Amino acid sequence: MPIFEEIYTLLAKKTPFVCYIKPNENRWNLLQQNNDEVIPFSGQSGFVFAPFNAGLKVVISIDEAVLTQGFLEEIKVNQSTKTDFLVTHQKEAFEQLVSDGIQAITNGNFEKVVLSRKIEIPKEITITETFQNLIASYPSAFRYLFYHPKVGIWLGATPEQLVKIKDNRYETMALAGTQLYNQNLVWETKEIEEQQFVTNYILAKVKDKSKSVTFTEAQTIKAGNLAHLQSLISGELTSDFSALELIDSLHPTPAVCGLPKENAIDFISKNEGYDRKYYTGFLGEYQMNNQTDLFVNLRCLEVEKNTTTIYVGCGITKDSIPEKEFIETENKSMTMRNILVSKTF
Repeated sequence: MPIFEEIYTLLAKKTPFVCYIKPNENRWNLLQQNNDEVIPFSGQSGFVFAPFNAGLKVVISIDEAVLTQGFLEEIKVNQSTKTDFLVTHQKEAFEQLVSDGIQAITNGNFEKVVLSRKIEIPKEITITETFQNLIASYPSAFRYLFYHPKVGIWLGATPEQLVKIKDNRYETMALAGTQLYNQNLVWETKEIEEQQFVTNYILAKVKDKSKSVTFTEAQTIKAGNLAHLQSLISGELTSDFSALELIDSLHPTPAVCGLPKENAIDFISKNEGYDRKYYTGFLGEYQMNNQTDLFVNLRCLEVEKNTTTIYVGCGITKDSIPEKEFIETENKSMTMRNILVSKTF
């Protein structure tokens, strides 16, 4: 398909670009930069790629890039690579991290914390074929491939919208709680409370700064082979509440860090033991065609020369069980493991 041939060429030329497909759409969008400069985001129209906490927000500015679009044809799914391997040391370390998080909650440091780990797979993958698998496998997600020679290569299929804004109307969501999808789901108290934390946080951030705020009760949604609890929240921006202020107030939400936010981020930075980089950051269109459409960077991976790194995490409350939380991260990692295609020589 020509779009994947173009992506291959852009990677070979080390040209910054992003290719993305919105949820439940089959139209691809390709935005390629005219130079290899790193452009810090400060409110320009374009595609924004932002980190979890501290770090550089990058934008592929619409004023300095070429945008092309087209519709996907039927995609051939490439044979994925088996990536199961022993992670005993990761299991022990992550379960200890979760135990430390539960203890901090018991001590009253915070109500919830989101803890994560990275899974490093020592394989070189084919970017275009892996991206094809990702697009075909997760049609209801926001699917993307971002590349900048000075930032790196990232792919993802995220189910979570950070915010959508058009004509001062905004829509966002509270998404939390995870289990393998089946027809007879039962949500435990821990998962219901976790989702309610996120809903309450978002409502507290927007209700006094916007008007006509509405929200839905939590409902189950399917994302790949996983199920989550989701509430939809919408409202209207007032004259003294800008789009950038709304984004800054929402990110990072308790769904990716915890609550209270500052305490949770402090615990994460001191205990996770690695840099999340752009995992649990946000990405998407900012003021393109009079619309902002941003997503949380979940279910993602980073590609380096001989290593593919998958990032996964889960929400921890006082009722969490460390082994179950590790299993949840394993289940989430399969979203990305199942689409990988190794490079053959």
